[in-house]
Amino acid sequence: MKAVILAGGRGTRISEESHLRPKPMIEIGGRPILWHVMNLYARHGICDFIIALGYRGEMVKQYFANYAVLSSDVTVDLRRGTILTHRNDAEDWRVTLVDTGEATMTGGRLKRLGRFLADEDCFCMTYGDGVADIDIGALVAFHRRQHRLATVTAVVPPGRYGALALDGPRVLRFTEKPPGDNAFINGGFFVLHPSVLGRIAGDDTPWEQAPLESLARDGELAAYRHTGFWHAMDTQRDRQHLEQLWQTGRAPWQIWTAAA
Repeated sequence: MKAVILAGGRGTRISEESHLRPKPMIEIGGRPILWHVMNLYARHGICDFIIALGYRGEMVKQYFANYAVLSSDVTVDLRRGTILTHRNDAEDWRVTLVDTGEATMTGGRLKRLGRFLADEDCFCMTYGDGVADIDIGALVAFHRRQHRLATVTAVVPPGRYGALALDGPRVLRFTEKPPGDNAFINGGFFVLHPSVLGRIAGDDTPWEQAPLESLARDGELAAYRHTGFWHAMDTQRDRQHLEQLWQTGRAPWQIWTAAA
């Protein structure tokens, strides 16, 4: 099974970092958040990745082109131009990197990957800037049981503000940063049939608008509810929070072993 990761956006709300590198390459614990997302899939046996590139996509290509060498003990023969690998600690991943255009919308990026997905009965898709402790295997199994074209993971976002329960001027209860209104949102972890690409008009189509709306209208969109940890890295504050969780050994999304 393949996992598609959309990694082409600019990340304008975290411009302190994204003006230097694409958002998925912003680091948590010394590794790009993209690496964290890929490890989540790999933990569940999905190691064949297709990454849709856009803004500063060359940095993602350089990262993976150098990854095996940087993860190994090597002897470099400068005269012959050869590299001998003595020990390779790189993950057993297959990574396809596809330039999908700098200004292309999320749906357009997905549609441009069609040639790599035509033979799949279904595939996973997510964004390169959010982590969770989601059980990918359970998500895929749920999708297959529903017999629909698409499954979206529904999550409750973390709260950002303290909540007040009021009775006139009296405060009955104060809760510090409860989950967001108990409303489910698109958590970004999808399982899709390749035919959904036919619902995407072109490069200017956001995946989150007409394609998902039409799937829901036609009864072809199922929701897998994930009530565990989920956090998107939209702002510098988000990045700092995720970094703190990682550095203190409290990162819920790290379901793989420390040696991975």
